[in-house]
Amino acid sequence: MVKPTVIDQTRPMTSTVTSTGTSPVGPLLREWRQRRRVSQLDLSIQAEVSSRHLSFVETGRARPSRAMVLHLATALDVPKREQNQLLIAAGFAPAFTERPLDDPDLAPIRAGLDRVLTAYEPFPCLVVDRGWSMVMANAGVTAVLEGVSPDLLAPPNAPPNALRISLHPEGLAPRILNLAEWRSPVLGRLAREAASSGSEVLRALHDELAAYPGGLDAGLDDRLDDGAIAVTMVLDAPAGPLSFLSTVTTFGTALDLTAAELSIEAFLPADEHTARALQDQT
Repeated sequence: MVKPTVIDQTRPMTSTVTSTGTSPVGPLLREWRQRRRVSQLDLSIQAEVSSRHLSFVETGRARPSRAMVLHLATALDVPKREQNQLLIAAGFAPAFTERPLDDPDLAPIRAGLDRVLTAYEPFPCLVVDRGWSMVMANAGVTAVLEGVSPDLLAPPNAPPNALRISLHPEGLAPRILNLAEWRSPVLGRLAREAASSGSEVLRALHDELAAYPGGLDAGLDDRLDDGAIAVTMVLDAPAGPLSFLSTVTTFGTALDLTAAELSIEAFLPADEHTARALQDQT
């Protein structure tokens, strides 16, 4: 099992009052509303707030309460880390804590992750944070990483990045037999995550991975229109091609940022040959 690694993603607290005496939280809320492509009227209806008051909040003429900031942020599906930043901008303390994964208070989270990883063996399963850095992995992951550059598996001053390992020319990419087909949904999902969260880190990661060789599958949309069920990753292996389906699980009720931003990605065998080959390795 890979030792848990936690990246400190905290940011310094910003000033809560501008030189004109208005709160900076209003423009930030407007940015999130525009990012979600929601009109001011639609948000006021959804949040059951008068459009006049919402306009005053966005322009800084009205200072929202702590409850109102959280209410609007929830209506806009703002990630918890960014909800904290909205609260700070409004002059309030953050609502969500952030503990290292090895903190005693997160022992139930670690225990749950261990159980899930173990239960998936011999099939690959790993835990990643919001930036797709690998936090934990089971023995099944180790088995499929043979041949990956050590620089990707143990980069200096940072945990390994699962997507970089997957698509880098010195990672799994040379062994992925349907690389262009696999890259298309991976890059598409990463682009959506970057747009949804507003994360410059994810945007930079997307741009980096998109620049790697491998191309995109121009015919994927047509196959999906024809009723294709899912895109599999087909990996070259001594036992013959191994086909995997990817599934993702998150903590739906976590309030701590570390737990809330973790995802469990499992690679399930897409055919009997893959299932037998992985079981024979144990």
